[in-house]
Amino acid sequence: MPDNPEEKLDLITLIAQRGRVDDIVKAAESAGATGVTYFEAKGTGVRQKLGLKGFLIVPDKQVFLIVTKRHQTDAVFEAVSKAAHLDEPAKGFAYIHPIDRAVGFLTS
Repeated sequence: MPDNPEEKLDLITLIAQRGRVDDIVKAAESAGATGVTYFEAKGTGVRQKLGLKGFLIVPDKQVFLIVTKRHQTDAVFEAVSKAAHLDEPAKGFAYIHPIDRAVGFLTS
């Protein structure tokens, strides 16, 4: 990858409760993302540890993968976090990984 910060890439991974695809994709694209990949998943762990309260956490999730140019990452991250309501308990989580190398991703 080139050393120019404008050309460096990040990967935003967002795990959210089902049913927010349209909102999250729209938010990502409005904030500058060129595309979003998402798939269905099922979460385990916290739900089982909470006992009876665990039924409040829906195990069905959607995982979103969003590749961004470094200068767009913060805006896209904030937009999708808001669209997924990550400021509310048990709605999901998100994180960012820098991408060291990539092939097949159109950056223009």
